[in-house]
Amino acid sequence: MKNKKNEINRRKFIATSVKGATVLAASGLVSSCSLFTGDDKDQVPKRPFGKTGINVSILSFGGGSQFMKNPDGEWEKHLETAVKKGINLFDTAPNYRIVGPAGKNALRSEERYARILSPYRSQIHYLTKLDIGGDGKRHPETVRQSVEGSLKSLNTDYIDVLLIHSINEKDSVGEIEKGVYKEMVKLKDEGIIKNIGFSSMDSAEVSRDLLENLDFDAALLAMNPTKYRGFAEIALPVAKRKNVGVSTIKVFRGLVGKDATAEELLEYIWTENHVASATIGHVGLDILNENIKLAIKNGKNNQLTLDKEALENRLASYAGPHALVWARPGYEDAGIMV
Repeated sequence: MKNKKNEINRRKFIATSVKGATVLAASGLVSSCSLFTGDDKDQVPKRPFGKTGINVSILSFGGGSQFMKNPDGEWEKHLETAVKKGINLFDTAPNYRIVGPAGKNALRSEERYARILSPYRSQIHYLTKLDIGGDGKRHPETVRQSVEGSLKSLNTDYIDVLLIHSINEKDSVGEIEKGVYKEMVKLKDEGIIKNIGFSSMDSAEVSRDLLENLDFDAALLAMNPTKYRGFAEIALPVAKRKNVGVSTIKVFRGLVGKDATAEELLEYIWTENHVASATIGHVGLDILNENIKLAIKNGKNNQLTLDKEALENRLASYAGPHALVWARPGYEDAGIMV
C-alpha cells in the first residue's frame, strides 16, 4: 500500500512539473540556449521542436537497427560522444533489439540508453514508440503496459515523446482516434507522457490525415532527396500549419556513396522548412563524428549552398524498394541478426 501511495505522489509531481514546464516554455521564460555546458561552437545546434516547447538538436540519435549493430564496448562510446557534443533527442522503441541466440542476454536499445544516459536525464529527451501487435493490429489495451515497460527500461519517470510506430496505409484516423490515441491522451493528461505523435515511412496520405484530424505534438517522417512517398509535399505542410514538431527518418539508408554525399543529404533535410532535426542511426564512431561536425558546420551557415532540385533529379532513380531497404515489403526497423 505504501508503494502504491508513493507511486501516486510521484505521478502527481511529474504532472505538475510537466504543466509548469509547458507554461514556462510558452511564456518564453525558458532559455533557448544549449542545455549543455561547454563551448557552444563545439555543440550540435538546436531548434524549436514545434509546439512541444522543447529545443532539440538538429542531429538526433537513432537507436534502431543501425545502432544495435554496434557491439558491446562500442555502443557505449556512441552515446557518450553524442551527449557530450550536445545531441539531446534520443529515439528508440521497445522492439529495437538483437535477434537470435546472441540477443538472449543482450540489452535492448532502451536499456542501452538507460545504462549510459541516466546521469544526463534532465538534459536530454527520450522518444519511444508503441509497436504494432504480432497480429498486425494496434491494441489500445496494451498502451499503458508498453509505456510502463519503456519507463522501466529507460530508468525514468516520464517519456518526453511517445509515438505510434510506423503508420501505414492500413491505418485509419477513426480507429486510431478511438483506440491507441485515446489511451495516449490519458497518459499525457497524467503527466507520464509529455508529448504524443507518430512515425511513418509508408504513407504520407494517412500521416496527413492524422495531422489534420488529431491533436499530435510530434511526428517522425521519412524524407530524403529521392522524394519517395512524398512526405515533404503531402504531410509536412500540415505539420507546419499545426506547428507539429518534425524530425526526419530514413535520411541515409542506401544513399551515401551512390551519387550523394553525407553533407548533401543532411543539408537537404536541415534546410527543409519546419524540419527541426534529422534522426540517424550510426554504425561506427567515425560516421557519428562526421555527422556531428556537419551539424555544427550547418549551424554556423544559414545559407542554402546546394541545388536541391539538381540533387533530387540526381537521386530520383533510387526512389523505390529496389534501392531503399526500408521501402521493401515486410521491412521492420527493429532487431538485427548477429
